[in-house]
Amino acid sequence: MNIGIFSDTYYPQLNGVATSIRTLAHGLEKKGHNVYIFTPWDPRTPEIDEPNVYRIPSMPFLFLKNFRAGLLCPPHLSKKIHSMNLDIIHTQTEFSLGFLGKYISTTQGIPLVHTYHTMYEDYVHYIAGGHIITQEMAREYSKFFCNATTDVIAPTKKTEDLLISYGVTTPISIIPTGIDTAHFRKENYSPEEILALRHSVGLEADTPVVLSIGRVAKEKSIDVVLGAMPELLEKLPDAKMVIVGEGPEKENLELLAKNLGIGDHLIFTGGKPWTEIGKYYQLGNVFCSASVTETQGLTFAEAMAAGVPVVAKDDPCIQNIISHNKTGLLFEDAEALPDLLYQLLTDEALHNNLSKAGMETMKNLSAENFCTCVESLYEKILQSGNKPEKVSPPAIPLVIGARAAKK
Repeated sequence: MNIGIFSDTYYPQLNGVATSIRTLAHGLEKKGHNVYIFTPWDPRTPEIDEPNVYRIPSMPFLFLKNFRAGLLCPPHLSKKIHSMNLDIIHTQTEFSLGFLGKYISTTQGIPLVHTYHTMYEDYVHYIAGGHIITQEMAREYSKFFCNATTDVIAPTKKTEDLLISYGVTTPISIIPTGIDTAHFRKENYSPEEILALRHSVGLEADTPVVLSIGRVAKEKSIDVVLGAMPELLEKLPDAKMVIVGEGPEKENLELLAKNLGIGDHLIFTGGKPWTEIGKYYQLGNVFCSASVTETQGLTFAEAMAAGVPVVAKDDPCIQNIISHNKTGLLFEDAEALPDLLYQLLTDEALHNNLSKAGMETMKNLSAENFCTCVESLYEKILQSGNKPEKVSPPAIPLVIGARAAKK
C-alpha cells in the first residue's frame, strides 16, 4: 500500500503524536508498505531529514510556542502527492495538515482514516484564555472533523466514549499505540553512562529523583506533582524533581517552586532528541504524572518499559496498563501523593516488584501489534470499496485552511 500520513506535529517536536507516527511509519515500512509523512517545516529540522518526510512551508502558531501551522502546499508537492497514487490517507491532527489530508482525500477519492489523539476541550485555554474558543466549540469541531472521515482510530475506550458523547457517528476502531520497548530498556545503557548523565544535570548517584517527561504544559498538571515535593522533602531532604521537555508552563512552574521554597530541588533539562529519550528515563527513580487529559498516556508506557515505576492519577486512559500496587501506584487526591512517592522511593522491594511488573506488562503493548492492527484496518477499508466521492478541485491550488475544509 501507498500510505500518506498528515500531521501538524512531528519530529523534532517531542510529544505523543510524533512518537505514535514514527512508530507506525517504521512498522508499516517493515511490512513492505510505502509511507509518506507530510508535516509543517520546523526550524529545528535536521539538515538531513528522514526519507519520505515532506515539510510544508509553515509559520509559528500564535498561541503555542514551538508549534507550527502549515501555510500552502507548493504546486510541485501537490503534483508529487498526486503521483504517489496513495491508497490510504491517515490524518493525525485536525488542523492545517489535517485539512490538507482531507482535501486530497476528497479531490482524489481516497479513503481517510483519522487518529484522535487530543482532547481539545482541555486545551481551549491557549486561545485567549478560553474566551474565544469554548469547550463546546472544541467538541463540535472534533465531531465535524471525525464525521468527515472513513474511520476513526481511538487509542483507548476512554477516547471512544468521548467521541460518541460528542455525536461522532463514523465507525470507531480502538487501537492502542504501541511502543518500541527495545528503545527504552535499561540494559541499553551502562551504569557509567547513567551516572555521567546524572552528573551532567546536577544529580548525585544516590539522589532520589521524581521524573516527568513530556510537554511542559498546563493541562499536564505538573504543578500537582511539584506541590507534593515540600512534604516529600521533609522526609527525603535530598530528593529532586527532574522535568525533561519544553513548553509554555516552564516559567510558571519555576515561580511555583520558588514560592514553595523548593527552587533548588527542581531541574529542567529542556527538550531532548528522540534518540536520547530512552536514556533520560533512567534519571528517574519514580515517574510521576497527575495529568487526566491524555487519550492514552504514552509516557507512562515508556517509563514502564524503561523499568521506572509509575505513580499516576487514576484515569480511564491508563487502566489497561496500570493496576494499583501491581504495575504501578495510583492516587485520586493530591494529598495522597507525597506518601506514595516516599513509599516507592524508600521501599526497595516494592520498587523492584513494580519495575519488573511494568516491564512485563509492556510486552503486550508492542509496536508490532499496533502496526498490524492499523494495517488490518487499512486493508478492511480498501476491501470494502468504501471510498469517498471524488470531487473536482477548485482552481485555487491546495490552500490549507477554511477553504480546504469546506471541500
